[in-house]
Amino acid sequence: FNNEYSRLSVLNEGSDIIWWSERTGWGQLYLYDKTGKLKSQITDGYFVTGRINHIDTLGRVLYFEAFGREEGVHPYYSMKYKASLDKPGMTLITKEPANHSLSMSKSSKYFVDTYSTVNTEPQAVLRDNAGNVLIKLEKADLSQLYQMGWKMPETVKVKAKDGVTDLYGVIYKPFNLDSTRKYPVISYVYPGPQTESVQYQFTATGGKNNALAQLGFVVVNFGHRGGSPMRNNYYHTYGYDDLRDYALADDKYGIEQLSEQYKFIDIERVGIYGHSGGGFMSTAAILSYPDFYDVAVSSAGNHDNNIYNQWWGETHDGVTEVEKKVKTKEEVKKDTLDKEIKKEIVEKKKETEKTFSAGIEKNQDLAKNLKGHLLLVHGDIDNNVHPGNTLRVADALVKANKRFDFMMLPGQRHGFGSATAYFDRMMWYYFAEHLLGDYRTNVDLNDF
Repeated sequence: FNNEYSRLSVLNEGSDIIWWSERTGWGQLYLYDKTGKLKSQITDGYFVTGRINHIDTLGRVLYFEAFGREEGVHPYYSMKYKASLDKPGMTLITKEPANHSLSMSKSSKYFVDTYSTVNTEPQAVLRDNAGNVLIKLEKADLSQLYQMGWKMPETVKVKAKDGVTDLYGVIYKPFNLDSTRKYPVISYVYPGPQTESVQYQFTATGGKNNALAQLGFVVVNFGHRGGSPMRNNYYHTYGYDDLRDYALADDKYGIEQLSEQYKFIDIERVGIYGHSGGGFMSTAAILSYPDFYDVAVSSAGNHDNNIYNQWWGETHDGVTEVEKKVKTKEEVKKDTLDKEIKKEIVEKKKETEKTFSAGIEKNQDLAKNLKGHLLLVHGDIDNNVHPGNTLRVADALVKANKRFDFMMLPGQRHGFGSATAYFDRMMWYYFAEHLLGDYRTNVDLNDF
């Protein structure tokens, strides 16, 4: 189930209903009447329609995003379109190959479009509702960034482990990269399946990736099969019934390919990190491929999805119906000659009892495999992923007699809040120690 784009829009006091569906394998928009009868298919094709950005109820026109429709355009770029509720067809209204955002006027005649890519400057323009540029409003001035030595990251494409499916991502390099040297590689991961957490619009920081790269690492961040609803239903549901392991082989294979493309990547020194689902995945990776990944930093990971939000596991991993034959017994009363009432047990035929199983594989079951360096971090009042997820992994590692590192951040919720800067520096030191051999003895975390 795609909980990112499955939205219901009710128009004209219920006379028209717009519904998003993947019934063809590709997310499309459909128009129904108030009785639930299909009136028309609004969009159609081998691409995915995303969110509706605006509805002109008087003109009966939809403005929405779609992915992968335009040939030669990155399949993760949000391109904007319009379509009539009463006539077939859709029209592209943002032609630049970039990630677009749309802010429509109340009259539905004009909209502000801000667009960029991960390696182009953001700019904003005013357009009419046909997509024509009326005014060039602003273009970001990055001169001060360039003066500091800042450089754009680079987009990459690799194959999934099946050797067929394209995976897209971004590579962040040291600004003073020496292509004759070898650099450790660190993979930033988030398995989804609601998003791949890869930046495709402009970003100066790339989250934590750019800063980490400046310490002397090549940081890669790419998607995996099962990670995103922006491709198609098959891609999005690849991890169904395999929620722990589905993304791991693609990450390993992708890094191996990048090390062939970029000779300055040292495939013998590999790190991995992620937060929340990425914390879950990074731990699973170092425990599943202990001879490949050397270091993992895993923060706020939902390592045991059996104690995470019930709907999450049931939606993205599935529920199995279990049938069991059981004997049922019925108690009846029988009169005897002495008028005493006695009980007699009569056995009935076997009946089928149905139960449901939703068990998901857990990271703590892999604890015995640890060979490298693992740092587990969690906030003690995490309001999304219960700290028990990380504590269960820590307990399994202790019982397996494994050395590992553990930090419980006091008073911090899921995003680490005021302790974010502290965590970032702790992660920098951890990767520097175990991938660069930089073992510093300072107590204050400000020498970097």
